Amino acid sequence: MNLSQHFGRRVIAVRHLCPQMGALLHRFVECGREQLDSGHSSGTMADVAKKIREHVGVEGGYHVIPRSREGLLKFQPKLDELPNRSLVDSHTTAKVLLETDALMRQRFVYGRGMLRMGRIMEELDLLAVWICHLHIHLPNLPEGVPLPYTFVTLLVDHAHFLQDMFIADADVSLSGHVSWTDNSSIEVTAYARQKGILLAKSIFVVEARNAINNGPAPVNPLVPANELEESIYQEAQKRRADASTRLESQQPTKEEKELMYELFTRTKGADGPSPSDMSTLPPNCRWMTKWSRRTLMHPFPENRNESNTIFGGFIIRRAIEISYMTASLYSNQRCMIRFIADVTFTHSVPVHSYMKLKAYVVFTHENYIQLLTVVNAVDGNSFTELKCNVLHLTYSCSDVVPEVLPRSYHEALWYLTGRRYFQRFRESVSHDMVNE
Repeated sequence: MNLSQHFGRRVIAVRHLCPQMGALLHRFVECGREQLDSGHSSGTMADVAKKIREHVGVEGGYHVIPRSREGLLKFQPKLDELPNRSLVDSHTTAKVLLETDALMRQRFVYGRGMLRMGRIMEELDLLAVWICHLHIHLPNLPEGVPLPYTFVTLLVDHAHFLQDMFIADADVSLSGHVSWTDNSSIEVTAYARQKGILLAKSIFVVEARNAINNGPAPVNPLVPANELEESIYQEAQKRRADASTRLESQQPTKEEKELMYELFTRTKGADGPSPSDMSTLPPNCRWMTKWSRRTLMHPFPENRNESNTIFGGFIIRRAIEISYMTASLYSNQRCMIRFIADVTFTHSVPVHSYMKLKAYVVFTHENYIQLLTVVNAVDGNSFTELKCNVLHLTYSCSDVVPEVLPRSYHEALWYLTGRRYFQRFRESVSHDMVNE
């Protein structure tokens, strides 16, 4: 089977899931292309990781007490000392070698031969940090002095996946560029391709911090250089303005309150609620209470970043993996991740911590499953627990799945939040794929 036949069959499969969305995905595959291209290549993703370490002057190996970078604080510039940068200045590409590197391919595939989308997100997060390095230009930094910056992922605004279109034996080309900046914040738009076909897109928000990561650091202002760059910048500016209010923090609307009452009436039973039986499960439905999965894991120094905390991409990967297992167990079929939204990084995870991950099925619609995944850190010294990450993920299945229903007011609020994020998935897919 040649590549066009492979992708053609996959698009037909997606159309079977949802005809209108399938048409959009088809358009996305056929017409998907980046609007920005500098021609710059950063090599492989292994090269990218090495370049980041060299840029910030991090010594090799693991040290319980890393070498102090406090001496670099005197090199931190003021905002008015930084020259303007255009979007193309930070544009780069990097490869994940799957076609010729069997060991690398082994790290990126499931047992069934599919590519692990968690691994793709992990690599995109690393690339986003490198793109921030490319954007920062300090004209007064003496030669040989490491970059006096630390970059921390604050948010994954959203990511789209066409998981069933990834193939395990073809190189993945990652690319991206800075699309918006504030005083110390940088938005990065990143893409994943195989054989030139756009298969995934993600939006990261990264915070620039000083050399010892205890305060913000200024970033070069972003000034679009042409009409194309201006349109990308304006789109990103609108996105950042719309992101000020998170969906789960909004009170239920009148429509949502009516929906909550409708859910209650569906589950109160023919004779109404009684002290001995407060709820009745309708046919082909499942209680939300029973559909969560959790795990406890110990990350190690190999999973750390240059700040000696657990790498954000590793956290995203593990959260995707537990959500994938939860969705598959719920549906009794293979599921495919389609969308991630509002991945927050409230607190960093220290390298000596344990990680608690819990995935909840909070909403279903036809053949789609919406999950909420929470990542907490348990300090390995004090054993206190800290909430670190929240992810909202959308999965699709080949067949219709049982409907999940809340059994309490608290779960009903989760249900409404999941419904909101599913609606955002539908809107974002239409918007991004038509624009691309």
